Amino acid sequence: MTPTIRKGQAPDTLQRAQFHERFMQSFQDPAFQAEADALRRIEVVAWEAYQEGRKAPVTRKAGSGYADPDYDLSVDWLAAKERIDRAQAAWGKAETRSRVLLVNGSPRNDGTCPGEMSKSWRLTELAREVLVADDIEADVLDLSLVTSEYGKQIHPCKSCVSTAMPLCHWPCSCYPNHSLRQTGDWMNDIYERWVAAHGVILVTPTHWYQATSPLKLMIDRLVCADGGNPDPTSTHGKKAEEAKRLELEGEGWHFPKHLDGRVYGVLVHGDVAGVESLRRNLCDWLDWMGLVDAGTQARLDRYIGYYEPYATSHDTLDADSDVQEETRNIARAVSRAVAELRAGKLSRPDAALKRPRPK
Repeated sequence: MTPTIRKGQAPDTLQRAQFHERFMQSFQDPAFQAEADALRRIEVVAWEAYQEGRKAPVTRKAGSGYADPDYDLSVDWLAAKERIDRAQAAWGKAETRSRVLLVNGSPRNDGTCPGEMSKSWRLTELAREVLVADDIEADVLDLSLVTSEYGKQIHPCKSCVSTAMPLCHWPCSCYPNHSLRQTGDWMNDIYERWVAAHGVILVTPTHWYQATSPLKLMIDRLVCADGGNPDPTSTHGKKAEEAKRLELEGEGWHFPKHLDGRVYGVLVHGDVAGVESLRRNLCDWLDWMGLVDAGTQARLDRYIGYYEPYATSHDTLDADSDVQEETRNIARAVSRAVAELRAGKLSRPDAALKRPRPK
């Protein structure tokens, strides 16, 4: 028996005047006034798409390998899925070069309002140099690009999983939503890079005791990597009733761990408070996803310039040779763990144990 679908929270759709105001927010530069007629015509098309809810205007049949091969799937989603599948296949081949994803979690860089690079970027570079010297492909994911690069966005998670796990598709199918102008989503590229990596190193500052905004956005959107449904046709898109039924039938949902077995290191830094709790949160999250830590020296939290001025924090980092070497040790530990992983020697004593509560 499928539980009741609870309704009544969503607001009414925008009225035409409200839509016009929202649409024109992107065109406030007086230079656009010369194209006012063209913008009015484009706005009419956008308004019709909004009214009709044309989330995925370009689709094709899912084809073989899906529960419903005749279901029309978004070409955006299909392209992302194909890239992820190719990355996973390459990940498991012995001839594929070892790869570590380095995630810079700071939103600060010298190309935007702060006018200066972040300490996280500098620490990421230290780790990258170690990996390159070990002949590992170092893929630097600089999350500060969401604050400085045109059209680069990570949209928020819509919490499909809380309705039913099978409604959370792998990769995420919530975006792009063309009818709501929720486009330019970076996550399809990020999913592929996580899948391709044999190891992951997170380097991040602490913001108000917590993860930075771009890092948290990425983390939330990676929920589909932990139990997500790789077949949207099994729920015919976002059909809550079908997803609930699928989660409850038989022995229940199997919660596939799509990033299981990769190794990780974490470096959290700050200047006043919160580094230990954030480091613990990040490590707990990665453990839950099935990643394997590279040892105690690969899980680090440190203060750089404790209660010292922000203005001299880079100078403080220059003088802190210990934290620089600790950062290199994270990379060394991950490098060695990746080598053990690929040689089949990485110790995972609980790998064969079945979780009685896999959620």
